[in-house]
Amino acid sequence: MDNHALRDKILINLLLILAAVVFAIGIWAPILTLKKLIFMSNTFSVISGISQLLDDRQYGLFVLIAGFTLLLPVVKMVVLFAALNGRHNLESRRRYVDWLSVLGKWSMLDVFVVAVLIASVKLGSIAKIEVHYGLYVFAAAVLMMMVSTHLIHLRMKKLP
Repeated sequence: MDNHALRDKILINLLLILAAVVFAIGIWAPILTLKKLIFMSNTFSVISGISQLLDDRQYGLFVLIAGFTLLLPVVKMVVLFAALNGRHNLESRRRYVDWLSVLGKWSMLDVFVVAVLIASVKLGSIAKIEVHYGLYVFAAAVLMMMVSTHLIHLRMKKLP
């Protein structure tokens, strides 16, 4: 492997690690505060919103949101890392990248799921939603994963 290819691999790995860290922060950080009337205020993170769905016995919505917001991004990061660094033969790693193209079609669903999470919060007749940094951090993680996927896909095309 030449120096240029090694440098690219290291940079993509760093981007994947950063995406994982930002993703972890994004799911635990507050994404919104719901203010009802003057005296009631609830702040939610992705994790607390998903927990609330489970507590409210909204099992279908819980499975949908937990699957697409937590499980799918983690699986995608693991597959990206394996495609880039795996000790498997080139053909196997290319299959990983092909599999990622299937997952890629669902990548913006992460953002949609956060919107569903916001909409699923039971709003009172008078409510105000205040967005917090966690929503932006989560969106940044999704974008970093998309860029990583694209870079790995380009890298696999260049290999013989």
